[in-house]
Amino acid sequence: MRFGTLDGRLVLVSGDRALDVATASGGVLPSDVRAALARWDEVRAWAATADLAGAVPVTGAQLGPPVPDPRQVFAVALNYRPHAAEAGFTAPDAPLVFTKFPSCITGPVTTVALPPGNVDWEIEVVAVIGAGGHRIPRSSAWAAVAGLTCGQDLSERLTQSQGKPAQFSLGKSFPGFGPTGPVAVTPDAFPDRDDIGFESTLLSGGTRETLQSGRTAEMIFPIDDLVARISAICPLLPGDLIFTGTPAGVGNRRTPPRFLRPGETLISRLDGVGELRQTFAAHDG
Repeated sequence: MRFGTLDGRLVLVSGDRALDVATASGGVLPSDVRAALARWDEVRAWAATADLAGAVPVTGAQLGPPVPDPRQVFAVALNYRPHAAEAGFTAPDAPLVFTKFPSCITGPVTTVALPPGNVDWEIEVVAVIGAGGHRIPRSSAWAAVAGLTCGQDLSERLTQSQGKPAQFSLGKSFPGFGPTGPVAVTPDAFPDRDDIGFESTLLSGGTRETLQSGRTAEMIFPIDDLVARISAICPLLPGDLIFTGTPAGVGNRRTPPRFLRPGETLISRLDGVGELRQTFAAHDG
C-alpha cells in the first residue's frame, strides 16, 4: 500500500493516480493524516478493498509530504559504520538521537533557499509511525511502522557545529531542510523490509554525480530496533517521523569539502518508493 497527501489530504497512490481516502470512504475515514494514522488498522482494512475508480491523475510535484505536520521528528546520527568512520568516530554502542524541528518538513519536489553557510546532503530512509505507543517491544516494532519513505536530512554545517555541545537540531531545521516522499509505502509491500536500497545524485552544470548509496541492511541499529529504543523513552505519536541515518559520502567529509550551490538539483531515490528532487536557490537576504 502506498499513501501520501494531495492538497494536505490523505490519499492512496496507485501508479500515477491518487484516491482521496475521506471522499472514497464516504467520510468514514478522516482526510487528516495524523487522525488516519491513529486509526491505521481501519484505514488498511478499508484500503484492501477500496475502489480506485475515483482516483485522479497525480504527479510527484503535486504530492505533499506523507505527513505534513508531524509532532515529533527524531533523527539518528552515525547509524552506518562507513559514515561513522568518515566522520572520525567509532561506531556507537547505542543510537545517537537528535531532532529535526517539524517546521522543516516539506514535500518531494521543492526549491530550497540556501541559508548562509555550508549546506550538506544526507539521504535517509524515514519511518512513519502509525498508531504509536510507549515502550514498544522490538518484537512488535514493525507493526508500529505505518510506512517507509525517502528523506533528506539537509544540514547547514556551520550552525550545526556551533557551541559546545553543538547545535545539531538548529543546523538541520532551516526551512525546507526535511523533504520527504513522494509517498510512504507499508513495510509489507517491500520484497525485504530490512534490506532496501537508496541513492542520491547531484545535477550541476550539466553533469550528474552520484553522492551516496546504501542499503538499510547496513544499519548499525535497524528500524525496528530504533522504534523500540526511542519508544522506551518517548511515547511515539501517530505520524511521528524517524530519520534513520545516512551512509558515507556527505560533502563535509570530502577533500576538499563540497557543499550545495544555487542552481544545483539534488535527486534522492528509495527503491520501491520513488524520488525526491530539491533545487537550490540563493538566499534572498
